[in-house]
Formats: sequence, structure tokens, C-alpha cells
Amino acid sequence: MKDRADAILRSEQAAYLDRLLPPRDAILAEMEAWSAERGVPSSDPEVGRLLSILARSRNSRLILEVGTAIGYGTLCLARGAPQARVLSIDPDAERRDVARRFLERAGVLARVELIDGEALAVIPRLDGPFDLVYLDALKHEYRRYLDLLVPKLAIGGLVVADNLLWKGRVAEPAEEKDPDADALRAFSGYLMMHPQLEAVVLPLGDGVGLAVKTKPTVMEQGGPF
Repeated sequence: MKDRADAILRSEQAAYLDRLLPPRDAILAEMEAWSAERGVPSSDPEVGRLLSILARSRNSRLILEVGTAIGYGTLCLARGAPQARVLSIDPDAERRDVARRFLERAGVLARVELIDGEALAVIPRLDGPFDLVYLDALKHEYRRYLDLLVPKLAIGGLVVADNLLWKGRVAEPAEEKDPDADALRAFSGYLMMHPQLEAVVLPLGDGVGLAVKTKPTVMEQGGPF
């Protein structure tokens, strides 16, 4: 979640784009207020809208979210692809319980599996192929998530990675050391140059990486050769 509306764009542009967003329904609005009041990270509304659009455009059947928090992104993904099964990983039991209650009220819980565990331990146990993967968890682990997930992603499948501009600190490093900003800067370069992906970083929300898988990995082809 970005710290303020103009964390990346100039203030007048940011305000204009925020005004363009339609009002959220009662549940999403309540989730936004819940996160803001308790300081719990959550997807920005515009990022949630992007997730819904991408899930719908892909006609997704199997979606993975790394980092549930209170389920804001989960709900947007599930609503965007009403035919899809959505898996979401988070080790925080209290946040998963909050997410479960919101998702049940929204009528999508039957299609969502909330998985307890650390993502790096859970991902190897999951079967793909995934149509869409959303990364919004520990920033210093993004590259390892990607390495584990690219072989499990369908050709044409999408990767969405949140917070890649990290409140402006990636492009304009702070005087004090910020390990997350350093990790995200390195990840963004890796994402853009990944041999199996075509990617772009968008100034949306707190910075969103968007990539599509264009070809299989060597292992998927039966390698190494």
C-alpha cells in the first residue's frame, strides 16, 4: 500500500486518478477502513481493480496469491474470475481468520483456499499450472517466489508483483539502508530480463510488476540438455 496519493506521481495527477476510481462496494470499503485503522498492509484499490481485470481477461481457472493479509486482493481475484479456484498463502493465523470472515460475507469463500505456512515452504508442494500469480508478501523473497513459480505458470499465464516502487525508495534510495528497497530494485531488474517472461513495471499504486510467461523453462521441456 502506498503511503500517500502522490508517493509516485505528481499530486495533481495522483488526485485525478484517485477521483476516477469508482466507489467500492460495502465490503471492500470496510476492508480498506479496517486496514487503515490497524496499519495492516493491503492492496491499493487501483491494484485490486487491475487484479480483477487481469483475472477476468485471462478467464483464469487456477490463481495463486502469495500474501493474503485480510483478503482484499483475494476478493478482487475471486470476483474477477468467478469460475476460478483461488489459493492464498499466509502464515499469520489472525489475518487469515479476518480474511475468511470477509470472504465468506462476500460469497466467494467456497472457491478460496487459505493456506497456512511460509510461502517458500508451501509453493513447492502446489500443483499448477497457474493462470495468474499475485506476489504481495515478504519483499526480500520475491525473487525466490518467482523462481519457484515460473515452472508452475501456464504459457500465457500472468505474474503480478506489488510494491515494486516501494514508497519511492526504489528509484530514490534513502540515506538509511533499506533492505526491502534493495531487494525490490534487484527483483525488478531480474523480472524485466527473465528469459521466460515479458514484463513491465507500472506506476500504479505502490508500483506493480506485470509479466506474461512466453515460453517454457528448460526443465519443462525435459532438460537439462
